[in-house]
Amino acid sequence: MVPANNYICDMEQTLAAATMDMAQLSFETFRTEVLNDYRIICQSREASLMGRREVLTGKAKFGIFGDGKELPQVALAKFFKPGDWRSGYYRDQTWMFALGISNPQEFFSQLYADPNPAHDPMSAGRQMNAHYTTANTNENGDWLNLVSQYNTATDMAPTASQMPRSIGLAMASKTFRQLAALKDFSHLSQGGNEVCFCSIGDASTSEGHFWETVNAAAVLKIPLAIFVWDDGYGISVPKQFQTAKGSISEALSGMQINDGSNGINIYKVKAWDYVGMCEVFEEGIKQIRDTHTPALFHVEEVTQPQGHSTSGSHERYKSPERLAWEREWDCNKKMREWILANDLATPDELEHIELDAKTAIRDDKARAWERYQAPIKLQVQEAVALIESIVAGDEHVAEDLVSGLAELKSNREPLRRDVQKTVGTAIDFLSGKKNVEKLVNYLDQLKAENSQYFNSYLYNQGPKSTMNVAAVLPTYADDAPTLNGYEILNRYFDTLFANHPLVMAFGEDLGQIGDVNQGFSGLQQKHGAHRISDTGIRELTIMGQGIGLALRGLRPIAEIQYLDYLLYGLQPLSDDLATLHYRTAGKQSCPLIIRTRGHRLEGIWHSGSPLGMIINSLRGMYVAVPRNMVQAAGFYNTLLRGNDPGLVIECLNGYRLKEKLPENLLEYTIPFGIPELLKEGSDITLVSYGSTLRIVMEAAQRLEVLGMHAEVIDVQTLLPFDVHHAILASLKKTNRILFIDEDVPGGAAAYMYQQVMEIQGGYRWVDAAPRTLTGKAHRPAYGSDGDYFSKPNMEDIVAVVKDMMAE
Repeated sequence: MVPANNYICDMEQTLAAATMDMAQLSFETFRTEVLNDYRIICQSREASLMGRREVLTGKAKFGIFGDGKELPQVALAKFFKPGDWRSGYYRDQTWMFALGISNPQEFFSQLYADPNPAHDPMSAGRQMNAHYTTANTNENGDWLNLVSQYNTATDMAPTASQMPRSIGLAMASKTFRQLAALKDFSHLSQGGNEVCFCSIGDASTSEGHFWETVNAAAVLKIPLAIFVWDDGYGISVPKQFQTAKGSISEALSGMQINDGSNGINIYKVKAWDYVGMCEVFEEGIKQIRDTHTPALFHVEEVTQPQGHSTSGSHERYKSPERLAWEREWDCNKKMREWILANDLATPDELEHIELDAKTAIRDDKARAWERYQAPIKLQVQEAVALIESIVAGDEHVAEDLVSGLAELKSNREPLRRDVQKTVGTAIDFLSGKKNVEKLVNYLDQLKAENSQYFNSYLYNQGPKSTMNVAAVLPTYADDAPTLNGYEILNRYFDTLFANHPLVMAFGEDLGQIGDVNQGFSGLQQKHGAHRISDTGIRELTIMGQGIGLALRGLRPIAEIQYLDYLLYGLQPLSDDLATLHYRTAGKQSCPLIIRTRGHRLEGIWHSGSPLGMIINSLRGMYVAVPRNMVQAAGFYNTLLRGNDPGLVIECLNGYRLKEKLPENLLEYTIPFGIPELLKEGSDITLVSYGSTLRIVMEAAQRLEVLGMHAEVIDVQTLLPFDVHHAILASLKKTNRILFIDEDVPGGAAAYMYQQVMEIQGGYRWVDAAPRTLTGKAHRPAYGSDGDYFSKPNMEDIVAVVKDMMAE
């Protein structure tokens, strides 16, 4: 039997040894992590350096890189968890490498604009380098398990454009945390624990997008972490000309949260201070995650080793002293010095890591280039062989063809366009030659392949395409009540919110008073303020809020109070939402519905119908222009069944017009792109939409009295427009056509004219010159007379039709 005192002594020795082993293990783990971070920042720096050279040698068109930001990004990546979302900008390559969302080979594939999605899974060559994407839906349009992956909203180049959607990406976490009805959607959120990480350059904080986003985040109390990379310049303009007090954190100091107030937390760190950043980021992100208090991390003393981009040299505007300071305080250099000072590695070990980084990046670059060029060079071989087989033995080959063929054969770095142009030229000069049909077939093959690479995915193409939603007609009970239009909408939204927990709505005056036209009257009290809520007067970030929420699998309805105010929110709709599915080659869907109201009312600012602006800037969205509120409900249902974004414009002067209430409010759907025939006729086709249709119908009745039988068609949607050419069928019958709307001359009426006359070939069927009748070039003057003389009226329509009938 071991004496007690000996047993205690043995235990003390064992514990002491275990403690030493644990300490050693902890140190080795820490050392390994530090050296891995150093490896990543070295690789990222080499990618930037080699990427710039690829642009300067002509292999790539343009480059913008994250050099100088490597160390802060490996630090923040440590606290980015599965389920979190990034809303960043085009200098975040190190962050993406650290998380494994991307790698250097994909980085170079994107730099070369490789359209193969297997090579550039971020955008299939559609975006500039360092624009990152993760999928949120699968090929069938079903939502992925977002909580098990790192997520990034696809990047954009317009400065500060990542800010508005960050509101929605962070707001989604608050929504999932506060609504018990969403607990079953565990693949979308882990109880709202996700943080949105948003990065931005210091100069871009001068944009209104930034200020509106920060203010909204402070008011909403959402888990948003904003990282500002402060390198002291906005291209050539120093920050004292960009930011009040020369410091974004100082300028925002009044927003620092205090006890009992809302606001944000503000942290300041140095870009070269590895340990300091890790400590601050850990504490700050935990606070955001736990309390949903937004924060701004001002990362100062960032350097730009290569300047802003490949478009110029920073030596042109930085002083020798500034350049010398940047070389001395480069974050990679400081990381190396810190590692050596703390005996975490020897100089030889670090040199080995640095050499390995150079070799690895060089190899990744070479593989990316070879993968990009290989299929093009195969096309060159096929095209040359086909052309030469046709011209073999022909002594009279056109000189342009000979020179074009020689140029293609000698091109060491051919593009797809070079092949297609050469084949097209050959067909022009070899028409009638034997076997030329093989060349024609090959050109068709090239066109189809290139169209898929460069022109696909503007909208969803799979099962969740809005165009796949079948029509379901409204049904009416024998005793169906006749209600005001706003009451129809109110009944619809009440039923919708009772049955679809993912749907939420927000906008100015939407919650407490139920919107300015009472479509949501009483519904906030019934369904809760977390689902139907008021916002500040901030159309830009209302749109961004909707985009972010929709990216995370919710089904938001974001309201713009009047169509005229859409201008405030147009930029994120155009640059972000409308292009998102295209620029991710179908990897991300964002089924946001924007609800607004417009057309005829009173005055310059509340009677807008700028549909030409909308349809030309929002390709990639669907645009519905219902003439009444029953139609509007049908369009909402259709959009909710797909994964595409849409804009529904309700008629301002239709809310108190009487309509019958359908009994299948949630089942009733209207297909997009299918016009409705409102009145048959044989003499002329009148085409319009929205509020103007009531005036058109009045004119048609007057014309009937005068012996002229007009056919009236409601286009119902402008994007898409008449996909089955129903208007053409009418024109074939009447041989005359007039397009009428409230937009300015050359706006939506001109668009409809082009679609029918050119795309549908309607010019073949006219007996009189087709016409458009629109609003005046100015905005409508105030009052009833102003409306009458500024926009089409019944007498105008009758007069134009009489002129056309007399031709």
